[in-house]
Amino acid sequence: MPTSDDFTMDDSASLPQTGGAASTYDDDDETFVTKEGLKKLKEELDHLKDVRRREVAQRLKEAISYGDLSENSEYEEAKNEQAFIEGRIIEIEHKIKSAKIITEHNDKKLGKEVNIGSSVTVRESGSEESQVYTIVGATEADPFDFKISNESPIGKALLGRVRGDMVKVQTPSGLVTYEIVKVA
Repeated sequence: MPTSDDFTMDDSASLPQTGGAASTYDDDDETFVTKEGLKKLKEELDHLKDVRRREVAQRLKEAISYGDLSENSEYEEAKNEQAFIEGRIIEIEHKIKSAKIITEHNDKKLGKEVNIGSSVTVRESGSEESQVYTIVGATEADPFDFKISNESPIGKALLGRVRGDMVKVQTPSGLVTYEIVKVA
């Protein structure tokens, strides 16, 4: 079974090209995701397009049938929800279009350095307790599951580091120093 140190970036991933409204996203933006994360994005996009759009369209149709739109709160609410759904569709399409898949590799040398997909055991300076974090792309970050974004302060500080390194991270409670105990 592969471990998190068996992952690296694969630029050759075949991704669908998405159309849609013009956006303000930079073409150089990259969304780092696992295959599972990309699958979840595609499922959410399909649900928004196939189910939620129809539900909101039906709500709009009903609200319009009530007459005077200037004082129709159901109509306003449905229009706001429609705008949110369309914005989310554009956002997900961009993430899928700019996705960089974190894929398996067999080069154990890369497992010695913290990369996206690595599981990193760290210990706060002066503490005996350690914590294991998995470095993931921002799309998949879930602090409650100890999956931290490569864009977060601690994620940025850990990237490229190796076992034994001490890293300083600015947190809301002040500067914290962590020792990298293990990279897997």
